[in-house]
Amino acid sequence: MFKYLQKIGKALMVPVAVLPAAAILMGIGYWIDPTGWGANSQVAALLITAGNSLIGSMGILFAVGVAFGMSKDQNGSAALTGLVGFLVLTTLLSPGAVAALQKIDIADVPVAFGKINNGNQFIGILVGVISSSLYNKFSKVELHKALSFFSGKRLVPILTAAIMIPVAFLLMFIWPVVYGGLVSFGTAVSSMGPVGAGIYGFFNRLLIPVGLHHALNSVFWFDVAGINDLGNFWAGTGTKGITGMYMGGFFPIMMFGLVGAAAAFIKTAKPENKSKVASIMMAAGFATFFTGVTEPIEFAFMFLAPGLYLIHALLTGVSLFIAASMHWVAGFGFSAGLVDFILSSRLPLANMPYMLIIQGLVFMAIYYFVFTFAIVKWNLKTPGREDEEEDTEEFEAPTTHTETAKLILEYVGGIENLLETDSCATRLRLEVKDQNLVQDAKIKKITSGILKPGKTSVQIIIGPHVEFVATELKKLTK
Repeated sequence: MFKYLQKIGKALMVPVAVLPAAAILMGIGYWIDPTGWGANSQVAALLITAGNSLIGSMGILFAVGVAFGMSKDQNGSAALTGLVGFLVLTTLLSPGAVAALQKIDIADVPVAFGKINNGNQFIGILVGVISSSLYNKFSKVELHKALSFFSGKRLVPILTAAIMIPVAFLLMFIWPVVYGGLVSFGTAVSSMGPVGAGIYGFFNRLLIPVGLHHALNSVFWFDVAGINDLGNFWAGTGTKGITGMYMGGFFPIMMFGLVGAAAAFIKTAKPENKSKVASIMMAAGFATFFTGVTEPIEFAFMFLAPGLYLIHALLTGVSLFIAASMHWVAGFGFSAGLVDFILSSRLPLANMPYMLIIQGLVFMAIYYFVFTFAIVKWNLKTPGREDEEEDTEEFEAPTTHTETAKLILEYVGGIENLLETDSCATRLRLEVKDQNLVQDAKIKKITSGILKPGKTSVQIIIGPHVEFVATELKKLTK
């Protein structure tokens, strides 16, 4: 079950990857016309409308993206299956259809059904999961010769359309309860105001190691529980200083706090390792500051010093609490890096965003001194402070994606031991026959870290360029 949830989390990154496009379009549009929101500029109106078309269609994007991402061969037919399933299900569960099927007045239809549209990510995820399961099971089925045209991949959309009929029937009774529960959960946390934002920020970081933070994010960022913090912020629909409170506090951590942590790792590294740690941490620090990609730094210490990672999670919660309390708001389409900060700072609902930079500088100092103190005080085995290994083998770092893939293949036990290769935003996700053949120490020399969430599962932290390494690795294993 845990492994299956991880697959869903990985698949969620497919539709989420669309958000930067929406953020860029809307961000530039609002920069051109920050007061009229497109009323004073046709170019701004065009860009804002184009970006909002993506933000407002996240449900259907999630259905297509999750169906594609969870399919065993990631074929385009799986994406088509998700689209078919979403169209059938949302049509059958539209307020008009529910009123007709239940023979009630449309005014008496539960409000939950008004939320089943292109923007509901929960329904999109559900459709994506069902569609991918049907695709994986039936995409190679061969029918009788008379019906052979409908065999294999052509069969799956037909089956999906048929399956969505009983699914719609069940959801007519289940969805109002589920929706009510999600709204209650979101309302309970959101009613806590800044404290709720802090609690969310803490658990957001705490779930990073197991890859389940995406599920938590969907409750607060999207229209799953009626909060839709990200969607409302970019669409300009909400309350200034409030909408965006589940995003703003991440900027001081990702742009500044983790940079301070990286500086602490360099400061406390053993003299013989200092230059090596400096080169790695400077690259990772630039990545988190500029793009908001934090995993290269976080995975460098979350398993070496779990207590320190807990402090990081607590500080993230504190940052979100402070930003929400002071109503300092900025938003992001991808992550809380400089690019998204610049794009969002002129949006209508951005509120004193440059105060987040002041807060960030303070957090950079806090991270640096707290991490340095903790590392020295408890002799934590952070980067550059690991125990010496009896390994005198000459080592030369790979310079291309192909070289990296070749070394990874060797270090995970070769072709015979590698069963499956996949990737998400920053991680290489592998399935192996025997984990004992995986050489953790050597993998850590060429990557940002390694994680083993299951008996046969191996996750290698590569960074934003993981897709290129995964492509090369797949070529080597064909």
